Parts: sequence; structure tokens; C-alpha cells
Amino acid sequence: MGQAVRTTKLALDLDRRDQGGTNTDKRHCLAATVKVLDAARHFYLEFLLAHPKKLLERVEVIAKTTGEVKEGLISADRLLTWAEFQTVATEDHRDPLPDWNFSRAFPGFPTQYRRSVIKDCIGKARGYLTALHSWQQSGKQKGRPGVPTASNSPTLYAGTYRLELDSLDMRRSFVRLKVYTGSQWEWVHYPTRYNRYFEQRRAEDGWEQGSPQLILGPRMAALHFLQKKTITAAKIVVSKRDPHLVTVAVDLNVKQLAVITVRQHGKIIQTRFVSDGGLDQHRYRHLKRVAKKQWQSGRPVTGERSNRQLWQHIRRQNKDVAHKTARAIAEACEQYPGCVLLFERLRTIRTKGGSKSRRLNRKQANQLKGKINQLAKEDSTVLKKIG
Repeated sequence: MGQAVRTTKLALDLDRRDQGGTNTDKRHCLAATVKVLDAARHFYLEFLLAHPKKLLERVEVIAKTTGEVKEGLISADRLLTWAEFQTVATEDHRDPLPDWNFSRAFPGFPTQYRRSVIKDCIGKARGYLTALHSWQQSGKQKGRPGVPTASNSPTLYAGTYRLELDSLDMRRSFVRLKVYTGSQWEWVHYPTRYNRYFEQRRAEDGWEQGSPQLILGPRMAALHFLQKKTITAAKIVVSKRDPHLVTVAVDLNVKQLAVITVRQHGKIIQTRFVSDGGLDQHRYRHLKRVAKKQWQSGRPVTGERSNRQLWQHIRRQNKDVAHKTARAIAEACEQYPGCVLLFERLRTIRTKGGSKSRRLNRKQANQLKGKINQLAKEDSTVLKKIG
């Protein structure tokens, strides 16, 4: 049994008001909401990191499937209750910790937003403490994990958004968001770029919809709906006993991004080559420009980033090619239901020798391999790694 995950996007209409988009004040409210949520996230990150023993506390846990009682890490829900008790003033508990009084620092903060912030911070703080403990146990002098940042895209729990869809006229579809205006929290309507593609994915059977995220960019805003689907598949041990088993082997390279080989009964029945379309050379030329500009500018200034547009272009290209390659692998698996997908074991690959641009290019190519592997896992149902 496995789980497939996908994201369905609904863009908000930020065009000019006379073209059916939202007005300028509403756009500023989105930015103000993200800013105040980041501030709240910073508050709870400091609070949780100040209490590391509570985050790593071990308690008795009852397994949901077997009902067995065993010792395990305290759950995120119990940590949420504890954090709210220590930081939020209520009618029954009017005296939270003096140094961590969230109600005084953020008056009128919505409960749903506060809980989404706490859940996010619990995951960040726990991940940091786990990585820090592993680094300390390794005895290394370098590579100390950095403290997590507070910035993140807001998660919209029920009660912070409402999607109003008019099936008769898709141009009159709105999403109602609870946003911060700079002084108070209000419900505001935002026009959406609703389309049939979103409606088809939203209403598709078998997919469970989670809480959306508000993604805010310099010139765009969108709601990303996370959808999950449980997939039942035979275990690898059982599949290997099938005399008619079909295997789909994938070899990830640089120029030929993926060589997909389908075998059955020891014979190759299909082979597909996924080329990079000249991406490697194109990326290398961009990285030569990056290296030259860095050499001309000299020592970098702390806190400033150089060649931002070039790096964004390179990352977008890698992301686009990774999605297309992963889709080609998933299409090969769709032709043979119940097949087993085989990947080479991607061990740590380090770039050696060559100019700075050449080393950067090899590093980007290796990262692209890992991204393709990750996306193919999400798009496929069965995966087995071999080395």
C-alpha cells in the first residue's frame, strides 16, 4: 500500500481592477498577512527551541492499527496543546508564561492561523534538533546545521478561507480569505482564475484534499491544494514471484537524462531515451557568465546575492526538465500495471577538478538527477532501489 500526492493550483486574479482583477489594497493585505504570520512563526520557533526537552520527550503511545502500547515521541497534537497552554491567555488560564505571552504580542490573532503556525514550527524545530544531534554524534567540526528560518507559505486551515464557485459562470468565482489589513483581521473576497482543469482535478474520485497553502510571489498569488490518494500494490517480495513480472529500469545520466528499459521474461520489450535537449551546454554557458561576474565583483558582500536572475533561470530550467523526465518515467509505468520500477542507488557524488563553472554545472546535473528520482517516486506506485 502506498500513497500518491499531487498539488492542484488555483491562481488569484491580480490583474488591473478594470480588467476584472483585485484592487491594490487587497494585494497589500496578502503581503501583510504573510508578514504577520512569519512574525508569529518566529515567536514560536524561539519558544520551542527554548524547550528542547519537551520536543524530544518520550511518552506512552497507542498504535492505531494494533492497539499496542509502546514508548514513542510525543505527538505534534499534544505539543500543540502544551504550547497553547503556555503562551495563550484564556478565560480558564489567564496567566501564560510572562516571557512568552503570545496573546499580548499578537492581540486578536485567529485561532486557526495560530495553530497552523505552531504545527509548522514543531516540524521545523524537531528537524533542526534531530540534525543537530546527528552532527554532534558524528564528531565533525564543520557542517553544523543552521537554525531554521521563520518564513514559509501560510497554511489555510478550515475557518480561514472559503471557496465560492459559481458553476454557471466561471468568471465569477471568488475565494474568501481571512487577511490582516495592518490593524485588524477581516474577511476579503479575491477573484480567481478558475478553470475546468482545476474543477476536474478537484472533483476527481479517490483523491483526499488537504488544507491549501497561500503562495505569494512578486507578481502572482495562488492557492495550492494538496491532494492524497491511497494506492494498493503488491509488495516487492510478492511481485518477484510472478513469472510474468515486468520491470522498468531507469538509468539517470547527464546528456541522456533517463534511459528507460522495460523487461519481461529476461527480454527487453521497450526502450526509451529522454534527452536533455541541450540543457547541459545551455546551463554551462550561463554558469560561465556567473563565474566571470563573481570574479569581476571580487569578494562577495555579506547578506547580498549576485546573479539572482541567472540562478532563477537555471533553477526553473532544472525544475521543468525534472518534471518532464519524471512524467516520461510514469507514462512508461502506466503501460504495464503492477510493474516494478528500478532505480540505481544515487550515492553521494562529488565534483572533482575543472573550472568553477564546470564544477557548478556538474553539481547542478547531480542535483537534477536527485530531483528526477524524487518526482518519479511521487508519480509512480511501486519503487525499488538497487545498488
